[in-house]
Amino acid sequence: MSDSQLPWLELNLALGDSLRFLRVVLDRYRTPAEALAAPALELRSLGLDEEHVDLLTSPALLGRAQEEFDRLRRKGYSLVTFEDGGYPAALKDIFDPPCVLTCAGLVEALRGPAVAIVGTRNPTPYGTAVAERLAGDLASRGIVIVSGMALGIDTAAHRGALKEGGRTVAVLGSGFNRMYPRENRRLFESIREAGAAVSEFPLDAEPISWNFPRRNRIISGLSLAVVVVEAAERSGALITASFALDQGREAMAVPGNVTSSVSRGTNGLLRQGARLVEGWEDVAEELPSPWRETLLRRKEGPPAPLPLLNEKEAAVFGLLAVDTPTPVDELVERTGVSVTELLTLLLDLEFRGLIRRGPGPYYLRRP
Repeated sequence: MSDSQLPWLELNLALGDSLRFLRVVLDRYRTPAEALAAPALELRSLGLDEEHVDLLTSPALLGRAQEEFDRLRRKGYSLVTFEDGGYPAALKDIFDPPCVLTCAGLVEALRGPAVAIVGTRNPTPYGTAVAERLAGDLASRGIVIVSGMALGIDTAAHRGALKEGGRTVAVLGSGFNRMYPRENRRLFESIREAGAAVSEFPLDAEPISWNFPRRNRIISGLSLAVVVVEAAERSGALITASFALDQGREAMAVPGNVTSSVSRGTNGLLRQGARLVEGWEDVAEELPSPWRETLLRRKEGPPAPLPLLNEKEAAVFGLLAVDTPTPVDELVERTGVSVTELLTLLLDLEFRGLIRRGPGPYYLRRP
């Protein structure tokens, strides 16, 4: 974290509850610092209401941002702002990207390639099993699984990815200090170790109802595709699928029991032309290049030719075994590269399908 991120944090604290005002200000000013220095009269002329003008011009705003910044640092969280190199490129392309993301865990997990798996909070055993299996199958092949850490299908998707030693990203509808649901606190910690949890909301933001449809645009924005597994006719998962289509992503659905209320939303998506998903191959076939070809090439037949590796990639790859996990600390010691550079190399090798993540900070070659 850097002090240069403070203006972004100030802007988010002042205008983060209004995506419209935030967009207007970012369209008008080149930097957050310019917006923060703008006179109140000019801000009013842009259409901001008096409440938000007062917040943006308040002398206390910098102190609030500094306090939030210090709390984030003490808790070991990261801050990813719109101008940071680590900001997910896919998310930058959506209509209303968050200007700030608080991140618990591995920032590099946000780089994708990712698929979102979402659905009802009250799934059937069938839905839970399908979500977990689908997430595990994709995660074991190097796809990051994105979901909302809600009870039900979201939880099953995160757990399926973790069970296979893959990466998963949870997008919260509250601040980290107001974890929702509370039952998933342990899951949050597991995700933090093997992936990332993110939120655009301040640490103490409550999980109020309007936050969740809003956070769904981030779930779809981080992903190449959204798969809905069981959803009622009026469901947050369907909102996520709608965002996906608006953002140029693929929307897919798992067929369900026609007599079940939690299948009406998914079956409705299928009637509207969504891709029917029975297994990971159906998802892979709808992904853009090069991920589609890479995944399907490993589906059957002889393995794809090993891509050319540069010197550092070859050094790391050469230290990994198929059956015995190698810890990150050992790789750092034996290669002599920094932890940051090593994690980047490992992430690139993983995305290319050459290695996989084991339980915890361990890595293996793929067979």
